[in-house]
Amino acid sequence: MQSSGHRLRDVEQHHPLLGGGEGEAQVAVGRIWFIQDGCGMVCASMTWFLVMYAEFVVNFVMLLPSKSFWYTLINGVAFNLLAVLALAAHLRTMLTDPGAVPKGNATKEYMDSLQLKPGEVIYKCPKCCSIKPERAHHCSICKRCIRKMDHHCPWVNNCVGENNQRFFVLFTMYIASISLHALCLSGFHFFTCVKVQWSECSDFSPPVAVMLLIFLCLEALLFLTFTAVMFGTQIHSICNDETEIERLKNEKPTWERQVRWDGMKAVFGGPPSLLWFNPFAGLRLRRLLMVHARKEGSEFSV
Repeated sequence: MQSSGHRLRDVEQHHPLLGGGEGEAQVAVGRIWFIQDGCGMVCASMTWFLVMYAEFVVNFVMLLPSKSFWYTLINGVAFNLLAVLALAAHLRTMLTDPGAVPKGNATKEYMDSLQLKPGEVIYKCPKCCSIKPERAHHCSICKRCIRKMDHHCPWVNNCVGENNQRFFVLFTMYIASISLHALCLSGFHFFTCVKVQWSECSDFSPPVAVMLLIFLCLEALLFLTFTAVMFGTQIHSICNDETEIERLKNEKPTWERQVRWDGMKAVFGGPPSLLWFNPFAGLRLRRLLMVHARKEGSEFSV
């Protein structure tokens, strides 16, 4: 006799609406996914503010006053490029449907339309009244069941799930990179300024420059620690094909695990390439604009 997990996978294979197939993806293209959560919106705004603060200190306090053209150019291009990629990954994580199950689809009419065979088992979420696929969990903030939900992150104001995990990994990686870069630049700038006794070292007065550098170092150290740990945790989860919720609940896998490179290819899409590091990959901006051009306004998913 098949287990409930195997029976559920059989149902998902025969019914595309339960498997997140092409039909559901087309529906998601025509709307903007955004969670209207006060705490999440404040945290996401703080993330942007802190990155912009780092941009200000690095560019206007350390790089532009430097007398070395190549030092300013190389570090400026590297830091600003990483910052743009980090913010782009943050937006993609926040505005991408993480894998929400259609809300309220567990109706009698829909259940009858599935034409379930005797012995086939599906699960219904009592909170959002939806048919709950395997490995889906309900998020109390998103008020939806999310496929392969890892956790809800207030810093991106969204759940990290099946569809946006790759962008969250890129976000943590690029934030950790610019944090480390900012720490190195701050240390070198402080050492250089002390050596010349702050003469012609910055357009700001020494007390102001020191305060800006200290706050930047504290911010960078905090962000580096947090995002590096999150990046390592996400890579470990992907390589073991186990979400954080499944690990905490000690759920025994009823699915065929895609470990190591198979798991990485499943999350990032395809074999290893530079596209893995591109948060703009797969962005159908033209199609999205064409869809919204035919509508009067934007539709927000909550």
